[in-house]
This record gives sequence, structure tokens and C-alpha cells, in this order.
Amino acid sequence: MPTDWIADLPLVDHHCHGIVEAPLDRGRFEDLITESDAPAPAGTTFFDTQLGFAIRRDCAPVLDLPPFAPPEDYLARRAELGPEASRRLLRASGIGDYVVETGHKADEILDPAQMGEMTGAGYAEVVRLERLAEQVAEDVSPADFGAAFAARLDDELTRAVGVKSIAAYRGGFDIDPTRPGEDEVARAVEAWKDATPAGTPLRLTDPVLVRHGWWSAIDRAVPVQLHVGYGDPDVDLHRCNPLLLTELLRLSRGSGASFMLLHCYPFHREAGYLAHVFEHVYCDVGLAVTYTGAQSAQVIAESLELTPFAKALFSSDAFGAAELFHLGAELFRRGLSQALQTWSGPQGWPEQEQQRVARMITADNARRVYGLDRVPTTSFGRAR
Repeated sequence: MPTDWIADLPLVDHHCHGIVEAPLDRGRFEDLITESDAPAPAGTTFFDTQLGFAIRRDCAPVLDLPPFAPPEDYLARRAELGPEASRRLLRASGIGDYVVETGHKADEILDPAQMGEMTGAGYAEVVRLERLAEQVAEDVSPADFGAAFAARLDDELTRAVGVKSIAAYRGGFDIDPTRPGEDEVARAVEAWKDATPAGTPLRLTDPVLVRHGWWSAIDRAVPVQLHVGYGDPDVDLHRCNPLLLTELLRLSRGSGASFMLLHCYPFHREAGYLAHVFEHVYCDVGLAVTYTGAQSAQVIAESLELTPFAKALFSSDAFGAAELFHLGAELFRRGLSQALQTWSGPQGWPEQEQQRVARMITADNARRVYGLDRVPTTSFGRAR
């Protein structure tokens, strides 16, 4: 268990999504606790995973069940409590601020303000570059795309504290990282729209337009979140090693933009190297923490081998199920506590220094990079 002082530290979840408020049957719940896009094989369950065991161990008591209650009992109790189950799990997480990315299935989940209202926590928004490009391209000519995208992004950034790119899902990072020209962007939009069958939603995969989004964000000197590593079957894992971003990171030095490498597993050591050598690079092991469960303490410790402590952050990447927020927080506190205690023994790290490092990682770094103390939003009746 975490030491008392780590258990009491508030967390800033610098990358997450909203929860699904509608009731979840077993099939839908199991969909939310796997990165697979297919049901578990017949006769098996996604509860028989590191994440499934962590839910039964750490979430069941929050819902008044004994640890390791059977999945059937857990889901029955969850259904009996209704929305109160999610409220309990979220509030028990100790997350004090949510930075919510709104580009994925936004119509199915709570928006940032609703997350703040349910939890009594602060909230802010991050917008997805590829989704913005798809929306803009639907309504304008290829020649007008560049100006229209710039105007839309500027408008979004009057409310949002940063952007996210899912280039890892749309071809990977091994692309030309240089800024594309206006004519190149217009030609790419024209080819994209011509190749999309009538009545089919636009889906951005063109690397020219991916890096156009990157450079649009870099020019605005905002935090740029990048999904790195582990994810669903759309990811070609070998093409989203963050080392493939090295030239982009060189080119963007001095821009004022920050690159926030998300999740990073199994490339968390590579991400730590990049955060170590580039002043504008930060990283976390968000999604990996919940999915590695009992092994997450090792992943957290490995991620901090090279990452400067002022460059490491906490995130859950939780989507849909409140359990993912609760476990992201609980497992992260536990793993960070274990790492600090391990280092404090033979190395003699003073407890005061351990606390200072923990505060940076759990909240202070995110507050600084995203400027959360300057966000002019209201959450649960309190000014942020």
C-alpha cells in the first residue's frame, strides 16, 4: 500500500476521457476493460487479466464488496448502485483535476464539465488534431482547408489547454517530420476527399495532413499529446516507437510547444531518454499502469530511470468505465511509493525529498505545463 502521504496527494490526470453514464451490461463492460476489438474467446473472460484482477481487488471494496468478489457479483452490485457506482469510484480515486481529451466517441461519454460536476474536481479540455481536420475538410474546399483549419484550431484553443495527435493509429511516426507547404496541404486534402467514397466519413491517414496538424500546434506553442506505444489493434506497434520522433523534436526546439508522450509501453525507457535530452519533452506510462496491474510498479520505476522528475506525469487514459480512473490512480500511487521507498533505502533519499519528487509527478508538472492554474473554467461551483 502507498505511504500515507502519497495516498493523500491530489492527482492531476493529464490525459483521460469521460465515463459512460448509461448502464453497462457484461459485454459492454468487458469491452471497456480490454484494448482488443473482439470479445474474449468463448468460455473465457477479460476479468482473467491483470486489469480484471485489479478491478476485483481494488474496486470491489469501494462498492461494499469483499476483495476478489466474483465478476458476476461485482457487476450485479455495480448495476444495483447505478450512477452511484461511478461516482464512488471517481471520488475515491483522489484525482483533483481531469484533463479530458474529447476526440473519441464524444457523444457516448461525459464531457469535461460533466466530469467536473460528477467528481467535484477541476477540469480542462484537450482537442484531437485529426478529428478537427476531418470536421473542417467536410465543409470546405481543398484550397480553403489551411485557413479554415487554422481558424478552427484557434477557436478551440480559446477553451482547450492543448491538443492531441493519434498519428500512431494513422500510420505511425516514421514519416517526414518537416512542415508541409500550403500547396502540398491543399493537394493532400483534394486527394483525400477524392479517394473517400460518397457518404463515407472522412478518416485522416495522409502523413502530409498529420504533420500539418503537428506544425499548426507547434506554431501555437501549446502542449501536444502524442499516443505512443501500446493501444488497440489499429496500432502498428513497431511504427510508434517514440525514437522515430527524434527529428521532429529537434526541429521543434525553441518553439514554445511541449510534447507529451502518452503511455509509451513498451517504449517507456525510450520515452524517458527523449524526455531526458529534449527540454520540451515529457512522458507518462498512463495506459500501461492499469493494464499491467500487479506488475505496474516495475513499469513505473523503469519509466523513471532516465526521465527527469520534472518531466514525468500521471495519466489514466481512462475511457468509459470509472474503474479505470480509480485503478489508474491507486496503482500509480502504489508503484510510485514502492519506487521511492526502494531508492530511499540504499540511497538514503530523505523523506522530504521523496515528497517533493512525488508532488511534482502527481500534479505540479501537469499544472505547470498546461497552465491549469490559469484555466478560466468553473467546476462544480468553484472557480478554476
